[in-house]
Amino acid sequence: MIEISPLLDSPALVVKNEDVSLVIADIHLGIEHDLYYSGFNIPSQIAGRIERIKAYIAEVDPGRIILLGDIKHNVPRTSYQEADEVPLFLNELAKCAIVEVIPGNHDGGIERLIPKNPDINLHDVRGAAIDGVAYFHGHTWPDVSILDHKHWVMSHNHPTIKLTDTVGHTITRQAWIRAKLNKKAVAANYKDEEFKWANPEVIIVPSFNELCGGIAFNESWHDDLLGPLFTSSAIKLEEAQVYLLDSTYMGTIDSLRKYSREKFKTPGNGKKKYRRKHYKL
Repeated sequence: MIEISPLLDSPALVVKNEDVSLVIADIHLGIEHDLYYSGFNIPSQIAGRIERIKAYIAEVDPGRIILLGDIKHNVPRTSYQEADEVPLFLNELAKCAIVEVIPGNHDGGIERLIPKNPDINLHDVRGAAIDGVAYFHGHTWPDVSILDHKHWVMSHNHPTIKLTDTVGHTITRQAWIRAKLNKKAVAANYKDEEFKWANPEVIIVPSFNELCGGIAFNESWHDDLLGPLFTSSAIKLEEAQVYLLDSTYMGTIDSLRKYSREKFKTPGNGKKKYRRKHYKL
């Protein structure tokens, strides 16, 4: 039986089936290089990031580590920092467990940075099924071959929630999102391709890199979020459940909208017209 649970107080997921997997997303190695050219001089944080992940490994003892996209940061080019750090990072993790790389939208050219190591596996950009669970970054539709899995894990949006009190004070916290899918909206993308449907649950993983920022889901509508599963309304956003990193259940996206700065925003406000899509199940 598959067990999926967050690592307490950490943006990391533990998946147990025949093996134990540690899942981390949106590492964005080399972001300091990008920030430097924006006027922020931050030294490389690679040593601290490796240390953090090794602490997770010591706690979980995984057989594999799944990197769920955006291992590197700069696009479309690769910085000198990434050219040095990505191979080092992957080799260090491979000393501890098998490393599975699921490419994200920032990972163009990453195949040239992956060291020749039998314990590092590069998967297709549209995701892979690993030990009974479907993994994909979220910037593309998942491959049709992995749609029949009951559990989907994705990243890409760096989910947070933003809460505002009655005097206007706002706090932002990273969050886990658990959501269900609309089968007809998913099937519309695959047209004549046949696939089995297991009525899956999607878990959206927060960003590992603290410098990346995030998207406040309770202030966002489908069109505000990234990736085709959101823009097609395939993810049932309003019903999605929100958990903080300390495992506190915060309620659904719909129930959290009343704590948002945008609580008076309704679909259709602003320059961009919001269009709801309705599908019959």
